[in-house]
Amino acid sequence: MKTHRFGGHFTLSLKNSVGLVAKKVPGGIYDYMWELHGSPYQRQMIAEINSHYNLDFVLMDGIRAFITGGPDRGTVVEPNLLIASRDRVAIDAVGVAVLKVYGAKGKVSEAMIFEQDQLKRAAELGIGVKSSDEIKLMPVNDKSRPDVEQINQFLIP
Repeated sequence: MKTHRFGGHFTLSLKNSVGLVAKKVPGGIYDYMWELHGSPYQRQMIAEINSHYNLDFVLMDGIRAFITGGPDRGTVVEPNLLIASRDRVAIDAVGVAVLKVYGAKGKVSEAMIFEQDQLKRAAELGIGVKSSDEIKLMPVNDKSRPDVEQINQFLIP
């Protein structure tokens, strides 16, 4: 769970799928990673990568998180959360809400959750939920209930 200074704005489950794309096709000369990272549509392309496969479960590590910089350096916070979902868009929306709870800077803080390019495009493509109204956070115990309440303040407009 982190902000991302190289144009993705944040690295959550949708961004992890970028690792599935070959940098170059064996024997080829075309660099797909350069195309992605050099495009003004990088965040929409990240969502589009996710339209090519399904999954059953996502577990997001929010034990530590970057709220500035990222993916490899910046301000670190410790939400001490593990978040699980069957929906990549829902879990990323919750991840963005957590980043906002902890004071994320940059593009993550500037737009409403479902106006973030990755999430907006993924929702348009039907990869997952289309709005925060479709997300229900469920604490696993009483100790996590305050975390859920705090996240909901950022998740629900």
